[in-house]
Parts: sequence; C-alpha cells; structure tokens
Amino acid sequence: MVNEAAWKEIHESLKKQGVTLIAVSKTKPVSDIQELYALGQRDFGENYVQELVEKQPQLPQDIHWHYIGHLQSNKVKYIAPFVALIHAVDSFKLLQEINKQAQKNNRTIDVLLQFHVADEETKFGLDEHEMLTLLEYYEAQIDQMQNVRICGLMAMASNTDDETQVRREFQRVDNLFGVLKKSNFLTRPYFNILSMGMSGDYQMAIEEGSTMVRIGSLLFGARQYN
Repeated sequence: MVNEAAWKEIHESLKKQGVTLIAVSKTKPVSDIQELYALGQRDFGENYVQELVEKQPQLPQDIHWHYIGHLQSNKVKYIAPFVALIHAVDSFKLLQEINKQAQKNNRTIDVLLQFHVADEETKFGLDEHEMLTLLEYYEAQIDQMQNVRICGLMAMASNTDDETQVRREFQRVDNLFGVLKKSNFLTRPYFNILSMGMSGDYQMAIEEGSTMVRIGSLLFGARQYN
C-alpha cells in the first residue's frame, strides 16, 4: 500500500532542496510502483537483479531504475540494457564488467562508488585507500573505460540509534566526496552525486551534503519478506 500523503510531502520537500528521491521498491508489487509512478515518481531503486529484471518490462519505459544492492559481476549483463544508475560499485573488476556490458549494449552506464563508512562488517564498500587505488586504475585505463562514468559516492551509515555517530559518518563521506571533486581524479562536471540517507536518517543525510536519498518504508510501508 502506497502512502500518497507521505510521498507528496517528501517529494515537495526534496524538490525544494534539489535532492533526488529514489523510491526503494524492493519486494513491492508492480501495482505499488505503478501507483507512485502515476503520482509523478520516476526514480525507483531495487536490490535484487532477478526481481528488477522481472519488473522492468511490466512498467513504463521512462522509469529511471537504480540498482542499489550488492552487485555480482556475473549479474551485470541482465540489467545493463536499461539500468540508469548503479549505486554500489565496490571493486575495479565490477567497474570493468559494467563497462564491458554497457559497450555491448551501445550505451554508457553511470555508477557510484560505495564507501564503507559504517561500523558494521556486514556492509560492503571501499575504504579510502581502496577507493583511491580503484581511481588510479580507472584513470590509467580511461581510454578503455569509455562506457562507464563514475558520478559520485554512495554510503550507508551504521544501523544505530546513536545520531551523533550517524552524523559523524555522513560528514566523513561528504568530506571524501569534497576531496575527490577537487582532485585530479574527478574534476569532471558529472561527478556530483552523493547518495546517502534512507527512511530513518535521510533528513540528517541531506543536512550533511546528500544529493540523493533512498526511501522505501516511508512510502511503501513495512516490507514483507518470504
């Protein structure tokens, strides 16, 4: 069941702030996505390749699909024909595969690098050293990587009630984002997306520099997992 009032309130608020709303539709039926689409929502996020591949043909073709889950290299080919933005690139191998599959589909795929900032081993992502190493590889092979564009960073804060810790983590991501924007690596104008903040912490994330938030339960209600 879609919470229309919540969507309108969040949508209007984020629009004024210039922040992109990704409606996280994982585990939700096509009918719910269609309902939000009818209200004007165009950016939707999915965590599972099979689920996304099943939903995509059933829905309007002008939807911008965001893949926000952990992505295995061997699954890239299934979403490469249509995905708008891949949020969680955490290895150079994955970046190479996205470039390869984008080339096969005669398109350029935008991606974000996932920064591991949370105090949890269960979350994926790169630390600062790994990110800089990946960017060095990327720049060294830029002529062979013309079908993938690094457009910013993505991060998930720790799952904790400690707001001070969460804010500190968001600040750390924003600081790295700022450093990279000014660096020799990523002075390109399209490096301008900072994807952080979810239903429970998106307002704090925006205060700390987020330009894109991923909201699910506030819009769709609690998730039902089998």
